[in-house]
Amino acid sequence: QVHLAEAGGGLVQAGGSLRLSCAASGSISRSNAMGWYRQAPGNEREMVAVTRSLGITTYGDSVKGRFTVSRDNVKNTVWLHMNSLKPEDTAVYYCNFRDIPYSASRDYWGQGTQVTVSS
Repeated sequence: QVHLAEAGGGLVQAGGSLRLSCAASGSISRSNAMGWYRQAPGNEREMVAVTRSLGITTYGDSVKGRFTVSRDNVKNTVWLHMNSLKPEDTAVYYCNFRDIPYSASRDYWGQGTQVTVSS
C-alpha cells in the first residue's frame, strides 16, 4: 500500500502562483511515476504533470510553460509549482503514484486539493 499526503492549494487571483506538495509513504517501488491530475466540474480528469523516478517528465498541453513539477526520490515527494494561474486552472488537483511497469493494483490517488483561481 502507498499513502499520499497532499498539501497546498487554495484561492489565488489570476496571474498568481501556488505550490502543491505530495508525499508518498508505505511500499514505495524503485521504479515509479508520481504526478498531478486535475478535474473541474463537468470535465474529465486530465493529466497536469507526471515525473518518473528514473527521469522523464511530461506536462499537459494547457500547463506547459507555466507549471513545473519537481521531485525528491529520497523523500518520495513531488511538488507542483504553478505560475501565471488562470481561472481555467480552477479544479480539484489529485496526486497520483503508480508503479512502472503499470499495475492497476499499484495505482494510488490522493484525496484531492482544491485550487481556485479568481478573475
